[in-house]
Amino acid sequence: MSDLNLKDILIANGFTFKKKLGQNFITDRNLLSDIVQKAGVTKDSVVVEIGCGAGTLTRELCKSAKYVYAYEIDERLKPVLSMTLAGVENCEVVFRDFLKLRMDVFEKEMPPYVVVANLPYYITTPLIMQFVEYSQKCASVCVMIQEEVARRLTAEPGTAEYGAITAQIALRAKCSIVKSVKREMFYPRPNVDSSLVRIDFMESPLGVKDPAVYKKCVKAGFANRRKTLENNLVQSFGLTREIAKDIIADCGFAADIRGERLSPGDFCSLADRLCEIKQ
Repeated sequence: MSDLNLKDILIANGFTFKKKLGQNFITDRNLLSDIVQKAGVTKDSVVVEIGCGAGTLTRELCKSAKYVYAYEIDERLKPVLSMTLAGVENCEVVFRDFLKLRMDVFEKEMPPYVVVANLPYYITTPLIMQFVEYSQKCASVCVMIQEEVARRLTAEPGTAEYGAITAQIALRAKCSIVKSVKREMFYPRPNVDSSLVRIDFMESPLGVKDPAVYKKCVKAGFANRRKTLENNLVQSFGLTREIAKDIIADCGFAADIRGERLSPGDFCSLADRLCEIKQ
């Protein structure tokens, strides 16, 4: 489907873009095909697409996948999708807000699946964390997101972009930027460039003893960037200052280290040490 064809379809159906929904559609066939390829979609793949928009990526996914469940919040796109997905049989379009679904209920009847999407920017972080925190059947998430957010998800410890979300994802998955995409590739054109990010879930990549303690350590480490790790541990875990100092020393960290300098592996060591002293 060419850019011109999509524009004609949108105009024919009187569709107007809503800025608050972050609607920026991809029309370039080469880019659409590349997204499907980098997501690793095969004839055996069940795909969940969130924010299917005008259906350009949906149609491309259906060429390679076993089945596609395409979620869309804007019901004004029904007539558009009936045209762009005409003749496509291995797809179901669901007009619901995916963020309002309970993951356990959604996954109850679902087979193992992958997520592929050109995400509206405003739902990027909560949506990714919904899969990171609660999904049991998702094998991978491959999403087009704002370049700035992509850098944050894959940031190195000690950098300005590094934060709690980076370390939280590392608990369950490996995250990487697999493609950079200029803003000119979207219609209408957004104000920022984008990146295609792939998140692959795996069994305990860090091997942490207690995931809940790890998450609490990450939250504590970034609770106040101006404070040292020692101060944040005292405040978050109710430790005495002496015990907090001992834990930091046992982990081999500098006495004045801040949480933003800890790698996911460091947070793992910290969490495991806290588990040991609480036994």
